[in-house]
Amino acid sequence: MGKLSVKYLGLDLKSPLIVSSSRLTSTPGYLREAEDNGAGAVVLKSLFEEQINAYIHNIQPSHSYPEADDYTAYYIKSHSVDEYLALIRKAKEILTIPVIPSINCYTSEGWTGFARNIQDAGADALEINVFFLPTDRKKSSADSEKVYLDLIEKLKKTISIPIAIKIGYRFSNILHMVDQFYMRKVEGVVMFNRFYEPDIDISRMEIIPASIFSHESERRMVIRWIAMASSQDIRIDISASTGVHSGADAVRYLLAGANSVQVCSVLYEKGIPFLKKMNEQIETWMDQKGYASVDEFRGRLNYRNYKKPIVFERTQFMKYFSSED
Repeated sequence: MGKLSVKYLGLDLKSPLIVSSSRLTSTPGYLREAEDNGAGAVVLKSLFEEQINAYIHNIQPSHSYPEADDYTAYYIKSHSVDEYLALIRKAKEILTIPVIPSINCYTSEGWTGFARNIQDAGADALEINVFFLPTDRKKSSADSEKVYLDLIEKLKKTISIPIAIKIGYRFSNILHMVDQFYMRKVEGVVMFNRFYEPDIDISRMEIIPASIFSHESERRMVIRWIAMASSQDIRIDISASTGVHSGADAVRYLLAGANSVQVCSVLYEKGIPFLKKMNEQIETWMDQKGYASVDEFRGRLNYRNYKKPIVFERTQFMKYFSSED
């Protein structure tokens, strides 16, 4: 393994850069291009809970809503679960880097047994992208968090490959949740997901989708929690996600304590070959600082190791400006 090699979920990666779940990981051609340009691993484009349940239950037309039935039939055909399993098998056939399928889900019911099919297809690990919008004001945060924990417990009884949970940052206590994952023997956590968000077009008076692509400035929502989570007395791998647009961004997350860094938006903008440039940028920085491996500097600036850990606790500007140097 080279100087950029890392371990994530117990897997050997030749680079900390992982191409995250997206259209860019949906075909064998894209996957091969990712490996050829230095990706350490790939997370396949997500399979959705609805697709799995439709596949399992073999939905029959209701005859009451033909338009909906036509759409469902088309959707299932166009996003075949069988095709997803075939993609896993093909990826394992043509790639030497780890292949990590992804499931996008919002419940712990019905579909979890299908994870065994993914494992049997040759997956090296499984990334679970969990999110549902809490809209019931009578449900507590603990009720919402229980969905994650129930799901983990069911998956751990079903499959033996490593599991990473991809989460958003909307928890009342993120460090508590990561600790709960660890206690249930989850191998990794991805911090953080970017979800669909609405915006408003004031000219057309319409609700429109906000930009789906990340920006470098979004690192500010991620670095604090990676730095704090990586300093806890638990062994759970962290993959950084959101705001990664250069090798320098990847270095920042590794310094904060991430084990790997997921890349997506910048590859849509600059193409998959930009991975090679990002790896070169990381190596150049390492050479300048005298590091022979990623492990030599990973976590050097996390909450435990940084000389002024209070900077990670600051939440108010007055507290920031009034603090001593």
